[in-house]
Parts: sequence; C-alpha cells; structure tokens
Amino acid sequence: MTMSSGNAFVVIMGVAGCGKSSLGSRCAQALGVPLLEGDDFHSVQSIGKMRSGVALTDADRHFWLDVLANELRTRKSVGCVLTCSALRQRYRDHLRQAVPGLRFVFLALTPAQARERVAARPAHLFPVSLVASQFEALEDPSHEPGVLRLDATAPLEALEADVVRWVRAGEPVGPVKAAP
Repeated sequence: MTMSSGNAFVVIMGVAGCGKSSLGSRCAQALGVPLLEGDDFHSVQSIGKMRSGVALTDADRHFWLDVLANELRTRKSVGCVLTCSALRQRYRDHLRQAVPGLRFVFLALTPAQARERVAARPAHLFPVSLVASQFEALEDPSHEPGVLRLDATAPLEALEADVVRWVRAGEPVGPVKAAP
C-alpha cells in the first residue's frame, strides 16, 4: 500500500541533540504536511524544570504525551510530522493509540555526540546536564514495527531522503541503518 503524503504520520524521535527539529522541518515540507514541534507543547512547569536542569518525570511526560496524542488525532485527515523524544516504548505506544500505524524515525547517536550538539545550542531550553538522563530513559525502538533507525550524524539531506522514501513507499518497517 502506498501512503499519500497528505496522510503521512511520522514521529521524528531520539534524545536531545539528535536533530529532531531540523529533520522534522525538512520532512514535513517534503511530505507536504504540517510540523508539530513537540517541545512547543510542554507545560510551563516542565519547561521550568528543564531550564533548571531537572529531568522530567513520567508524570510530567504523561500530560505532555496526552496533549501530543490529541494533536495527532485532530490531524487525522491531514497527517503531520511530530518531533518528540518518545524515549520509552510506553510513550510511543501512547502516541500509537492516537494514530494506528504511526511511524517513528529514530535518530541514533552516542552520548558524547549528544552532549556536544546540545552544548552548541546554549539558547535551547534543554541543558547539557540532562543529556545523561535521556540516555537512561531511552528504550531502543529498533525492534518495534514501523520504526526506521538512522544515524543522526549522517548529512541532513541524506536523512531527509531516507525518511521521505520510506514514508512514500508505505512499508510498515523500514530498513535498519547502522547507527553509532
């Protein structure tokens, strides 16, 4: 089954610094669907916690995931690209309940690469001190259906091409790419 770009639903996921926003923006444009920047939907309290270097709890993330799931549901006829860390399988399953067949692109990189990238963006709400907590929470989704694993350090143009080709092909599970 070939998926038209008008109803494409893709979550660009991974730890802080993996490039979710950059890739998500490009993929949304290429697929002709809206971009939902997951960070824009955090509560004021969660943003304050992160800016203060305090890792979010599952309870903090549950509220956020509820909001994101609702945003996905409201776009069922249009599709979208969502950027969301989606670190744990239960978080991904929560989003899958909103849109059956939801696809995930996992941008994989090492803790050192993530720290370097986060340090290079000082104005971002997420400090370098929280990178380790992201890796502690991360449950690798590579074994789950509907997941395309990509090396986050690959050129952005190549990542975009891989995602767009995978989504347009309509394959339930994409090829496994080598990650760092």
